[in-house]
Amino acid sequence: MTYFTLSNESLYTFAICFAAIALVLFLLRIYTQIKARQTLSEELAQRDNFALGISYASYLLSLVLVIGYLLDDFSLAVMKQAPWKVPFLLLLMLLFIKVGQAIHRKWILSRFNEEKAILKQNVCAAMVDSGMLLGNSIVVIGLVNWSQTNSLYSLLVVSVSFLMLQCMFALDSKIREARFAKFNQGASLQNNFNLENTSIGIRYAGKSLGLALAIYAGLASATYHSGKMVENVFTLAVHCGLMWILVMAMSRVVLLIVLYRVNTGVEVDHQDNVGIAAVEFSVHCAMGYLLIQFFT
Repeated sequence: MTYFTLSNESLYTFAICFAAIALVLFLLRIYTQIKARQTLSEELAQRDNFALGISYASYLLSLVLVIGYLLDDFSLAVMKQAPWKVPFLLLLMLLFIKVGQAIHRKWILSRFNEEKAILKQNVCAAMVDSGMLLGNSIVVIGLVNWSQTNSLYSLLVVSVSFLMLQCMFALDSKIREARFAKFNQGASLQNNFNLENTSIGIRYAGKSLGLALAIYAGLASATYHSGKMVENVFTLAVHCGLMWILVMAMSRVVLLIVLYRVNTGVEVDHQDNVGIAAVEFSVHCAMGYLLIQFFT
């Protein structure tokens, strides 16, 4: 009777995956130290920079998600036949994630310098930045899974689709800013990030992740049309747009139920109620995950 059912191929793939993760995380540590202008251990342990710790943790999770997806998607035989393909796709996906982060920092939240705020131990900034980083990682994985990115034309389709989805993130963020201004006497949400209101950052990150999960569900349910740019972009716009509406509506209904008679705007915006923000975070992520379960 055989009790050990793991194949040698599974063990080899796992070993390759772990080695790749270890190498990339080592490079990430060096990069983070350079950005912080001192050793990472000093910044985290001696200065107790909780914000940088959150940001660093989100980078770690993002890298593990991407590498894990790639090595799960390719068999050991494929890796032997085309050993360049996995490193190429890894670099490509990391590039897209970095571009998405740059779009978020320089365009979507152009009036708020997240990088400086994180080095100044602003936990709110770390939550906002981490939510978008992980959200972009989920979207990039969904795009690669949708198109398989096996030709230059499919890469072009993915690039255009990625920019279209960034516009969706931007529109969602602008709606949040408009709602915040409406209920807070015209105050700017981006300016409030500098006030280190942790609960606002938690809520923003939850909505970003919820939207990213909804977009992943839209990508998984959409059909990829080989060689047809317009059809692909239109299909994604319809599917991901519908999932965006659903995640917002479902989250709103669930929050009305679980936080009955609680003024979430006052609690989060003015009283920095982390508990209420954590409930909002979990609800948006849960609704996004529910869409993935139903539509993939």
